[in-house]
Amino acid sequence: MENKNIWVYIETENGIAKNVGYELLAPGRAMADKLEAQLVAVILGKDAADVAAQAIAYGADQAILVEGDEYDTYNTDIQSYAMEALVRKYTPFIVLFGATNNGRDVAPRVACALHTGLTADCTGLDIDENGLLASTRPAFGGNLMATISCPDHRPQMSTVRPGVFKKPAADESRTGGIIREDIHMDSANVRVHLLERVKEVAEAVHLEEAEIIVSGGRGLGNPENFSLIRDLADAMGGVVGASRAAVDAGWIPHAHQVGQTGKTVAPKIYVAVGISGAIQHLAGMSGSDTIIAINKDPDAPIFSVADYGIVGNLFEVVPALTEAIRAKKA
Repeated sequence: MENKNIWVYIETENGIAKNVGYELLAPGRAMADKLEAQLVAVILGKDAADVAAQAIAYGADQAILVEGDEYDTYNTDIQSYAMEALVRKYTPFIVLFGATNNGRDVAPRVACALHTGLTADCTGLDIDENGLLASTRPAFGGNLMATISCPDHRPQMSTVRPGVFKKPAADESRTGGIIREDIHMDSANVRVHLLERVKEVAEAVHLEEAEIIVSGGRGLGNPENFSLIRDLADAMGGVVGASRAAVDAGWIPHAHQVGQTGKTVAPKIYVAVGISGAIQHLAGMSGSDTIIAINKDPDAPIFSVADYGIVGNLFEVVPALTEAIRAKKA
């Protein structure tokens, strides 16, 4: 009988899991129940036993744990080698990865080595009437949605944008087995070595996992005015995001971009300042719990998804809001 188990790759760094791995346990659990299969979390890390235990609390039936010093920070050769070895040994039916910078790197390498298909940047997952993985992703610039399946090769693989699914509630009473695997790549075969980490890379990760994001758009007028966004984000304890228009204008690095060609985020609070709300931007932040829009145009599309809207001059509203928050905190 064919193995129907569903795997979720839990990305870690310095022993800490990226939220997207836990988020993927939600659709993974639903699909595993449909298939009457096991949901398995796969963790490659250093001192990551707590991550395995937490994955079970979030819904996994089992966890496969590979530990070692070489897994402390991401390495493309080592991670893909270990994942390929695990898949060949256990033959899962489906493997899901977060569409992070690292997930987008390791997933296609593993898919290529296994001669199977991979659907990238998905925003929806389900089991279709044939019992196959149905992966939905935007196509043609977000103007339509395509549902893609992989009927002939195994495993079926997809990467999923962070923030698309909500992290399930943890149930600390859940129990499950932790399988430890000892996999080490010969150092002579490791071609990629980390020389330096720059600040922007770290900020890109924080954007996806932030609980509060303040984003600026074309309405700011110039890059210097992003200081208003940074001040408000600092006051709220959040991070800075941006629209594609602001990034394309060179006002802020791409790492801050939210939207179809940037990051998909789902913070508790999302503040959109001077952003009209094109469909490509909405696709990246509409899953936020609370959306606050500040725009001088009362007909801006952003107001159609906002929970709270302020129609006004951002150069007056944002400083006033920042001062009010600071005063409240003080």
